[in-house]
Amino acid sequence: MKYAIIEASGKQLWIEEGKFYDLNYIPGEPGDLIKLNKILLVNNKNNIQIGHPCLKSITVKAKILRHVKGKKITVFKIKPKKNNKLKQGHRQKLTRLLIEEILS
Repeated sequence: MKYAIIEASGKQLWIEEGKFYDLNYIPGEPGDLIKLNKILLVNNKNNIQIGHPCLKSITVKAKILRHVKGKKITVFKIKPKKNNKLKQGHRQKLTRLLIEEILS
């Protein structure tokens, strides 16, 4: 089983080839290929490589599938004794990536 732990969009993700993941918005058109360079760990059939902090020789090739919106959250603010109420909603922009391969 080949997997990697990467850092993208301020998060650390455990990724595998052939699966898709939702990250914070990445500019680009659906179908574009991108390379992720911040690889923290790679496991290739029990051959584990750990970076300090990143592995320079390994990249991950991913394809942008589409842009989606995250789950809606409600932001509700109240100022006491002022009869001031504010209700807002927010949906985060996300990009769905398909991990094509982990290049060693």
